Amino acid sequence: MQRRSRGINTGLILLLSQIFHVGINNIPPVTLATLALNIWLFLNPLKSLYNSCLSVEKCYQQKDWQRLLLSPFHHADDWHLYFNMASMLWKGINLERRLGSKWFAYIIITFSLLTGVVYLFLEFALAEFMDEPDFRRNCAVGFSGVLFALKVLNNHYCPGGFVNVLGFPVPNKFACWAELVAIHFISPGTSFAGHLAGILVGLMYTHGPLKKIMETCAGMFSSNVAYLEQRYYFNSSGNGRSSPSPYGFRLSPEEEMRRQRLHRFDGQ
Repeated sequence: MQRRSRGINTGLILLLSQIFHVGINNIPPVTLATLALNIWLFLNPLKSLYNSCLSVEKCYQQKDWQRLLLSPFHHADDWHLYFNMASMLWKGINLERRLGSKWFAYIIITFSLLTGVVYLFLEFALAEFMDEPDFRRNCAVGFSGVLFALKVLNNHYCPGGFVNVLGFPVPNKFACWAELVAIHFISPGTSFAGHLAGILVGLMYTHGPLKKIMETCAGMFSSNVAYLEQRYYFNSSGNGRSSPSPYGFRLSPEEEMRRQRLHRFDGQ
C-alpha cells in the first residue's frame, strides 16, 4: 500500500467546506470529534499506511494488534477521507441526536474495534475455505466499515422509504446490501470484506446480542441510555401529534405507535 502523495488535497478542502457549510455548532460533539480525529490523522498519521493497515498476516499472525486501533482512522488519500467523512457527518448528526452523545461515542469505539475483528475473521475464513493465502495479506484502512455498521443502525431507526442505488430505487432495509455490491463493482479496489464486516456488526447490534452486551458492560449507564431513548421515542403531546424530542426531532404518529408497541413488548 503506497503512501499518499503530497500536494493540494482537493478532497480535504471539499470536506472542510461541507463541515463549515453545515456549521460547527450544528454538529454534535462526538461526531465533530470523530471528524476532527480522522482529519488530524490524515494530516499527521501516527504510522505509514503500510504499518497501520489491517490484515490477518500483520495483525493476527505477527501479533501487531495495534492495527485494530489504527486502521479505521487512517485513509489512503484525500478522496478516501472525503467520501468517508462526508458520510459520517450526516450519519453522525442523525444518530448522535437520537441516541445521545455518550452512547454514540460508545458505539463508535465498539464498532471501530469490532468491525476490524470481524474483518479479520472473514479474511481468515476465505483464506481457509478457498485455500487462497492472499486473503491473509489483504490489508485495509479507512472508516467505511464503521460507516456501513452505522448505516444499518440508521435504517433500523428510520425504516421505510427508498434510496437510489445506481439509478434503481432500493428499499431502505436492503440499501446496505445493494450498496455493498454496487461499490464493489464500481470500485474493485475497495475492501468487500471490510464493508461486509460493518454490515454484520450493525446487524449484531440491531438484531443480535451486541446491544445487550454493550449495555451490560456499561453497567448502570445503560439505565440512563434507556431513559434517553424513552424520552426520544415516546414524548407525545397527547393530542395525536408527535411532540419535539429533547434533540429537536419529531416522530411521525405511525412511528410513535410502532415504538410504543415495541416498548410494551420489551417491558413484558
